[in-house]
Amino acid sequence: MSGSLPVLEDLPELEGKRVLLRADFNVPVFDGPDGTRVITDDYRIRATLPTIRWLQDHGAAVTACSHLGRPKGRPDPAFSIEPVRRRLEELVQGVELLENLRFSPGEEANDPAFVDQLVAGHDAYVNDAFGASHRAHASIVGPPSRLPSAAGRLLAREVEVLSSLLGEPERPFVAVVGGAKIADKLGVLKALAAKVDVLVVGGGMSYTFLKALGHEVGASLLDEGHVASCAELLKSGTEILLPSDVVALAPGSSIHRAEPVPEGESIEVFGEDIPEGWEGADIGPETRRRFAEVIASARTVLWNGPMGAFEDERLSAGTRAVAEAVASCPGFTVVGGGDSVSALNSYGLADRIDHVSSGGGASLELIELGDLPGLTALRGASNAPAA
Repeated sequence: MSGSLPVLEDLPELEGKRVLLRADFNVPVFDGPDGTRVITDDYRIRATLPTIRWLQDHGAAVTACSHLGRPKGRPDPAFSIEPVRRRLEELVQGVELLENLRFSPGEEANDPAFVDQLVAGHDAYVNDAFGASHRAHASIVGPPSRLPSAAGRLLAREVEVLSSLLGEPERPFVAVVGGAKIADKLGVLKALAAKVDVLVVGGGMSYTFLKALGHEVGASLLDEGHVASCAELLKSGTEILLPSDVVALAPGSSIHRAEPVPEGESIEVFGEDIPEGWEGADIGPETRRRFAEVIASARTVLWNGPMGAFEDERLSAGTRAVAEAVASCPGFTVVGGGDSVSALNSYGLADRIDHVSSGGGASLELIELGDLPGLTALRGASNAPAA
């Protein structure tokens, strides 16, 4: 990354000025019992409060804006920002919150006319939406070309922490990567393989790696198109730790969340080879022990992605074991990705992690590519510090 990221202190005098704040209020919202839309996790709203309060303490009037869900460029009551507005008003007073940015097709298209509409009447811009800063959308990359701009406290901290992983992390550096699709994370796996001492791979993506080693994976998630890429990565020279046993669902069984498990469904533990028809859905007890030992020995840990279908209590032991190992690790620990953070919260472990990232996709892209469109835009602002 070239140039320096402008922070709040780099903004001009704010007394009596209006600031446009791009936040990431893309929180989970569901229908409540009375039909009212209810937020089930307000972490992303609370995470922006230090930036809002700093701006208000310095005399600024704050206009916040955010996307919520995927309304496809048109107004949709299901994605109204109103539940966020109600919660924001409970947490802090005096903030104007615009309607869902993605109600306009100009947001995702980065339409200059939409940028002009957003910045009209504002004197400065602050980006605190790290989780959206990998998108070259109008509200992310447009305002810094028109207004003095800065990174909010949340975004600045994310960049500081993740950049330290790219620089000189304390070693051993262990990355634990899970999740379903290898295609989504192959690029970051390659980038991490060049930086870490041990790369731990679990979740649905691990079965493509096991297939690359010649193992049978039954009916497990498999990306045939990336078997060769996984084989190549396994020959990279980096130590890559894969499951040595797995918890698998019997043929005809399925993953269950809140609902009861139908009678007759079963799970079993197998080694690296899974019988035909069985679906790997979690790491087994031996793998849990091996993964935990490696994590315990680390001085730096990055965890992104669950080890299995942890929403189903029968298949949650692997993700829980990794979460507990990361929380107990004496080294510097970073956790990102919505599922990993949800798991931490459900196990009551989030406060034992050194840094919980607010942006799963953005954090992975920053690690993989070393920069994000939103950061590039901020460094190009008129008030950005010289390199």
